Amino acid sequence: MNDVKICVIGLGYVGLPLARLFSTKYETVGFDMNRQRVAELMTGHDSTLEVSDELLQSALDGGFVCTSDIDDIRSCNFYIVAVPTPVDKNNNPDLKPLYGASMTVGKVISKGDVVVYESTVYPGVTEDECIPVVEKNSGLKYNEDFFAGYSPERINPGDKEHTVEKIKKVTSGSTPEIGRFVNKVYASVITAGTHLAPTIKVAEAAKVIENSQRDINIAFVNELSKIFTRMGIDTQDVLEAASTKWNFLPFKPGLVGGHCIGVDPYYLAQCAQRCGYNPEIILAGRRMNDGMGEYVANQVVKLMLKKGVQVLGSEILILGFTFKENCPDVRNTKVIDICKALTEYNVNISVYDPWAAPEIVKREYGIELTNELPIGKRFDAVILSVAHTEFKNLDITPLVKPESVVYDVKWLLRDKCDGKL
Repeated sequence: MNDVKICVIGLGYVGLPLARLFSTKYETVGFDMNRQRVAELMTGHDSTLEVSDELLQSALDGGFVCTSDIDDIRSCNFYIVAVPTPVDKNNNPDLKPLYGASMTVGKVISKGDVVVYESTVYPGVTEDECIPVVEKNSGLKYNEDFFAGYSPERINPGDKEHTVEKIKKVTSGSTPEIGRFVNKVYASVITAGTHLAPTIKVAEAAKVIENSQRDINIAFVNELSKIFTRMGIDTQDVLEAASTKWNFLPFKPGLVGGHCIGVDPYYLAQCAQRCGYNPEIILAGRRMNDGMGEYVANQVVKLMLKKGVQVLGSEILILGFTFKENCPDVRNTKVIDICKALTEYNVNISVYDPWAAPEIVKREYGIELTNELPIGKRFDAVILSVAHTEFKNLDITPLVKPESVVYDVKWLLRDKCDGKL
């Protein structure tokens, strides 16, 4: 174990916290093709806010290095791939980042080395898609010259309580011996413990169903919310009453975006379809959750009409744009769906989010976003879409007119809103 030298490829929300953690015990190098990202990290700051400046600087002082130079990782012998696995515009898995990372590994891996994948995939991707790329670019033979493992990431962006070392880790290896070795490496830094899966495919499947299960459960309560709204029943009151039963699962309705729950079910669905099975429940859950942004927009417009508020040319404020609370991550945010649906009504939209980077939102979504609350302007409707801590005690009185509509997606303004999920 003393001769383990780790390279983490991909220094985003998953890779950086993991690399920082491993650097407390092993010589560790972080690799990312984004030179601007590497330069930022080497100054001791992480713009994703997953690793504090204090922790990152301590790691750098202890020898942790981030680089975009492939020559800097040739001496490593334990490679961890933590690149994004998105879907394309048709919701088909996009494996290009994985192929690129596998090519990088193939150019530097040596005999006896191990490559572990953390990116979320459907069962079979590691050994059927990634490993052949490593073989082709290295000239080495799988399970003879080099070995592999899979340990699905379980990072929860923005969560400062359940950090990487405090979440139990699933591990696996391409042979029983390598599985035990991979498990030992992870167990040396993961204080919550590890679970060694019998095969790589089992570990891949375990990851992809974790978020699919949450997606389906949220879809169920989203559907309940639609039903209860039609019946004039408060969904939160219903869920609070049902939660008094010891085995009731306390899911809440809402927007389902991000790089995990909003994406992983499509990976599982495509895998099922390749096997000749049409996954009805999984895809039904996705359709329900993907439609919630448009549903919220339509509900707001209906409430405006009921209150006699002129919709055409109205001013609407959206509070929050990130995919979840207390996190700057805007990847696959479903708040954009609210914006797009409202735009069809020819309204004027203002978006305020104290966490999101305006330049990133503008570049990725074409939306003008501000980090400053627009005090002094009164809106015809306000939609609270993200439960940032800053919004919990927000006084919206200066932002609205007596007839304005306030719609609360996240149940923070329960006694002050006209509508909620």
